[in-house]
Amino acid sequence: MQEALKVVLEIQEFDMKMIRLMRLKKERQKELEQISSLRKELHDQLDEKAKEITELDKTIQTFEQKIQEVTAKLKRIESQQSGVKKVDEFNALTLEMTAAEKEKVSLEQKVSDLVDKKVSEEEFLEKIKSSLKTSEESSLSLEREIQSSIQLINEEGASLKKQRDTLSTKADQDIMRIYERLLRNKKDRVIVPIENRTCSGCHIVLTAQHENLVRKGENLVFCEHCSRVHYWPESEVAEEGAATSTKRSRRRMANA
Repeated sequence: MQEALKVVLEIQEFDMKMIRLMRLKKERQKELEQISSLRKELHDQLDEKAKEITELDKTIQTFEQKIQEVTAKLKRIESQQSGVKKVDEFNALTLEMTAAEKEKVSLEQKVSDLVDKKVSEEEFLEKIKSSLKTSEESSLSLEREIQSSIQLINEEGASLKKQRDTLSTKADQDIMRIYERLLRNKKDRVIVPIENRTCSGCHIVLTAQHENLVRKGENLVFCEHCSRVHYWPESEVAEEGAATSTKRSRRRMANA
């Protein structure tokens, strides 16, 4: 069983590389989305500010039209006043003229304030345009770099997948089905060694009986805590083999 796991362990290395590439690709795609989002936000600000300025123009025109109407009214009152002979009528027209002049002054002040606001908004609009232009110029080169990076990731991923698929034909298919099911769930290493009687996947201490089963390598042994498949590290197998060989040599020398 230990030998059967070797091929799947090689496949797992390919899968880990592909998973890392996919994560990197997502990060790079997120960067592209952020650049696009920033550009859209600036365009939205630009459109919103342009609409505000258009509305200010309409309001200014409305007030200017009212000023013209009040000005015409004042001329009409002046004309009427010049032909009035009664004091009461003259005074009434004077009051009406005074009210009209106050209204005109108020309207002119509003227009002046609106024009100042419009100038301020137009200056801000120009700043947004400048910021958008700068952002687009700088982001274009960054976007090209990110897209080139994604293309390289795709090419490397395709190469890894091709090698992985070739290798998978040599693997024990029953073990492969178990491996792939675990991989889909964890998106991480699912065949892991035991280190110091501890699962190197979940880092929980295992029993001596569990360790012995893994050491024998006769069947697949799953971690009771995280369901990963355990195997005995090659380095420890080699050390055990060397220790056994030394013991045999000592026994032969003693018997001699």
